[in-house]
Amino acid sequence: MKFTLSWLKDHLDTTASVDEIAEALTDLGLEVEDIINPAERLGAFTLAKVTSASQHPDADRLRVCTVATDEGDKQIVCGAPNAREGITVVLAKPGDYVPGIDVTLSVGKIRGVESHGMMASERELELSDEHNGIIELPSGEIGQKFTDWLAENDPAKVDPVIDIAITPNRQDALGVRGIARDLAARGIGTLKPAPEAKVEGSFDSPITVTIDEDTRDDAHVFMGRLIRGVKNGPSPRWLQDRLRAIGLRPISALVDITNFFTYDQNRPLHVFDADKVNGNLRVHRTKGGETLVGLDEKEYTFPEGAVVISDDHEIESIAGIMGGLRTGCTEETVNVFLEAAVWDTIQIAKTGRALKINSDARYRNERGIDPQFNAPAIELATRMILDFCGGEASHVVTAGEVPDTSRAYKLDTDRVVSLVGMEIPADEQRATLEALGFVMDGDMARVPSWRPDVQGPADLVEEVARVASLTKLVGKPLARVETGVPKPVLTPMQKREGIARRTVAALGYNECVTYSFIDEANAAAYGGVDANRLENPISSEMSHMRPSLLPGLLAAAARNQARGFMDLALFEVGPVFHGAEPDEQETLVTGILVGHTGPKDRFGARRPVDTFDAKADIEAVLSALGAPAKLMHLRDMNAWWHPGRSAKLSLGPKNVLGAFGELHPKAIEAADVKGPVVAFAVHIGKIPFPKNKGATRAALGASDLQSVERDFAFVVDADVEAVNLVNAAQGADKVLIDEVRVFDEFIGGSLGEGKKSLAITVRLQPRDATLTEKDIEAVSARIVQKVEKATGGMLRG
Repeated sequence: MKFTLSWLKDHLDTTASVDEIAEALTDLGLEVEDIINPAERLGAFTLAKVTSASQHPDADRLRVCTVATDEGDKQIVCGAPNAREGITVVLAKPGDYVPGIDVTLSVGKIRGVESHGMMASERELELSDEHNGIIELPSGEIGQKFTDWLAENDPAKVDPVIDIAITPNRQDALGVRGIARDLAARGIGTLKPAPEAKVEGSFDSPITVTIDEDTRDDAHVFMGRLIRGVKNGPSPRWLQDRLRAIGLRPISALVDITNFFTYDQNRPLHVFDADKVNGNLRVHRTKGGETLVGLDEKEYTFPEGAVVISDDHEIESIAGIMGGLRTGCTEETVNVFLEAAVWDTIQIAKTGRALKINSDARYRNERGIDPQFNAPAIELATRMILDFCGGEASHVVTAGEVPDTSRAYKLDTDRVVSLVGMEIPADEQRATLEALGFVMDGDMARVPSWRPDVQGPADLVEEVARVASLTKLVGKPLARVETGVPKPVLTPMQKREGIARRTVAALGYNECVTYSFIDEANAAAYGGVDANRLENPISSEMSHMRPSLLPGLLAAAARNQARGFMDLALFEVGPVFHGAEPDEQETLVTGILVGHTGPKDRFGARRPVDTFDAKADIEAVLSALGAPAKLMHLRDMNAWWHPGRSAKLSLGPKNVLGAFGELHPKAIEAADVKGPVVAFAVHIGKIPFPKNKGATRAALGASDLQSVERDFAFVVDADVEAVNLVNAAQGADKVLIDEVRVFDEFIGGSLGEGKKSLAITVRLQPRDATLTEKDIEAVSARIVQKVEKATGGMLRG
């Protein structure tokens, strides 16, 4: 939203500077994004007078001028055709920056003659596109600042422009009047009385308006009147200057008037060339497929249900968004039909989005305009048209009714303390609301029609605090609910997430934070269901809630590899979604290793990551989270895992705590990741919490007796997993056997086809007495028996 300082002062009586106004606006919630102050770029230039002008000795089109300045007479070479003795000019001295040509001047020679500065044209000072000659001023004193002269004689050229950002809930600030009201409430000046006009019609309008019955919910009220005998020429210079300052192109008096009210009062209007309207106007819904060429000369095809304005033959305007080219006003327009209407905000937004039209009218109508200002607006606009273009106005025709937006809420002056934490006197709170246009009736505050965002008592408190300035809010620590040492605020799951995050980071992984949304293809590939689909996704690449953290991590790996980082260790702790219900969400910690374990050694060798790297890391994470050391290994893996190089870790067949292994080659290829990829995922919510809630550790179970190690080699089938053999040996004596580990695997030789030899070391740790040879032999026999029963193998001779 752009406006000039002089425009603001039409509504606000103030002596505040631009900087003071900008600071107040930002503090009020109307953030100033930019201030364009022409005086800043023109501040160095002064007025001078040409006392003589002679022909350049070596150039036909150059003249050597003697110029009287505040620093004495200067010699300046000028090529302008109007450079002559006696004129008052704008002087740029050596060292001055000239914005129009992007040059900092210096003393130079032009065709052998020294020149000490230049006399500027309007284009060189970015005042206009005029460059046929230098600026000639009708008045001014030598040495006077050019900005001071402009302020006195042509203030529009040094009028500062302020650009503010408007939040969706502040529709009233889309008009200069609304901005002035906020500043007046803050105390930056006094709000001037609202302009008023009343134009009595002298005849009945030959054009009438009707609203179809099925359209009344989206077209609340339509007012119009015919003004005949107008002369549509250029608008006054002050109006053109204001429109240009905010980036609009002046077109004609009729069109410029509607643009003026759009920005001045947040009141979009439209004018039809009445002679081009066939019959009467009708507001109705489209059936779908109709077309209209808009004022932007583009053809639009309407969807079903859009609200439009038609005459007796065809559609002439897109209601509240854009008029049609055929009935647009031109210099030949003599009779004009002026429209002021109130539309449903949702319908405007829906139609504008469907047609991909972004106009000033749509921007304001879809946010909401003041419905009570509809009748005053058509009167004010009529008066301005008559003043600028002449003519005679008809009686106003009306279809529909102005919607009733009246409502009131109780102002509890004590709530400002509980809601905001500020202490503001009750009288000041009431005065603030009255300055913003609220009408106080005791403790009840009647909301003005231009503030649809105020929907409850809390909004009244917000308005009071906003105007009082939230910068005055003093931070205070919250009082303790209970005395003494406060209880922990983190839940057990939150603590567990923190432990998992620190553990994986300590293993050398870098943490990622990825979107919880993924595309449909990845959702389907990683076990997503239709319930994961979003009703209104941000984009097609974010259409589903993620069922796994792997797609986001693989995408991050692909982006890093595209930038030359080939070996990666990434992890994320975050939620995944197995459906749409709250109990179908869980938190996972997932990590991936990509490429190699490290750089090449001095022999030029390095090792690619493998399944056992992922296994070691998941075991470290599970151990840190308090999971039991002995877990089952299951093979029924999901499709994105490599079927022969991955496993699940579980407590029993159903309570799966995690999974690890190499990813399926198809999953790696689909993610566009190069090199081997191994991963692990831990369901941190499925790990049993310890029964002992205390912080103390169990006593260390150390033994002072000598341990004994025995080696065993078993011949088993080639498809027997080593973990089954280890678990069987471990179960032979759960008290005495402290550790079982595999130290050798042999395939081939005399073992025969389909056989292999697995050698294990069993460590026996006595607790009560030193083991005798008999004790050791008894345990060894039980180990052999358990392994042979579990694996079908036999002790190797």
